Amino acid sequence: MKKYVFDACALIALFNDEDGADVIESLLTEASANECAIAMNKFNLFEIYYGYLVANGDEFAEKILGMIKDSVISISDRFTDELMREAGKTKQVYTRMSLADSMALAQAKVDGATLVTSDHHELDAVEQAGSIRFLWFR
Repeated sequence: MKKYVFDACALIALFNDEDGADVIESLLTEASANECAIAMNKFNLFEIYYGYLVANGDEFAEKILGMIKDSVISISDRFTDELMREAGKTKQVYTRMSLADSMALAQAKVDGATLVTSDHHELDAVEQAGSIRFLWFR
């Protein structure tokens, strides 16, 4: 079965109806039909929650959080030694990368999954290194 890890920008694009939202919606439909599995690390869920909390307030942020938790996305709150080491090694090489992006990359690598993102600015160099598969939705 195909496995995907969503970066925060994937769901933000969906909720804000941005370019690429149709790709995210299609993946969620596939997951609903058990054609793939989608995971997200809680660090990236935090990014979404915090962003909507600041921009739209507590009630809206809680609504978004509930929608995600009720979806087919498996939220991983595990922070194993393996995940910590992978994120640390990634951040060591790509020092300007955010902690959340390093966690999404580590989650994808540990899970043997494809990272779904649009964050070319921070992640193009990682794709060129070839250690992780990417699905760019824009």
